[in-house]
Amino acid sequence: MLKYMLLLVCVMLWMYLLTVLKRAKNGAFYFLVGSAGVFIFLLFMSKPYGIWLFATAMTWSVGLVGHATGFFTTFYFTHVIQVVVDHHISLFVIDYECSGIIESTAFIGLIAFYPIYSIKRRFVLGILGILWFFIANIVRLSMVAIMIYLFGDNIFYLAHAILGRLLFYGLAILLYYLVFTKGQLVNHMFKKLG
Repeated sequence: MLKYMLLLVCVMLWMYLLTVLKRAKNGAFYFLVGSAGVFIFLLFMSKPYGIWLFATAMTWSVGLVGHATGFFTTFYFTHVIQVVVDHHISLFVIDYECSGIIESTAFIGLIAFYPIYSIKRRFVLGILGILWFFIANIVRLSMVAIMIYLFGDNIFYLAHAILGRLLFYGLAILLYYLVFTKGQLVNHMFKKLG
C-alpha cells in the first residue's frame, strides 16, 4: 500500500514538473523529465507481472527457433532454455535483464515525449519499437543457445556477454537511428521544402 501511495505522490510531482516545464517552454528539459518519468513509472509497474509476461513470451518465442533448428528446447513457464549436447545439459534462465523489458520501456519513454512526431505516429512507433526489441532479443538469445550447442558451454560468456550484446545493441542503435535521427532529418528536410 505504501508503495502505491509513494508512486501516486511521485506521479503527481512529475506531472506538476511537466506542466511547469511546458509553461516555461523549456523543450529539452520537458523531454528529459517526461521520458525519464515514463521509463521509471513503466519499470516500477512492470514488477512482477510485466517481467513475467515479457520473459514468458520471450522464452516461448525463442523456443520456436529451438524447435525449428532442433538445437535447444525451452520451458516457457519457468523461463529456461535448455541445450543438450552429448548428454551434457546447459541451462540458462531468461530473467529481468534478458526479457527486453528495460530496453522497451526506455524506448517507450523516449518516443512518448519526442516532439517531432504526432501522438498517433508516436503510438505506432512505440508498438513497432517494442516488436523490434522483442525480435532482436529472440535473435540474440537464439544465437547464444545455438553457439552453446555448436561450441559447448565454455563459450557461454563470449556468446552471451559479448557477441549477443553487440548484436542486440547494434540492432538497438539501428532502431534509434531510424526513429530519432533519420526521422528528424527527414522532417527537417520536408519543412525546408514546403
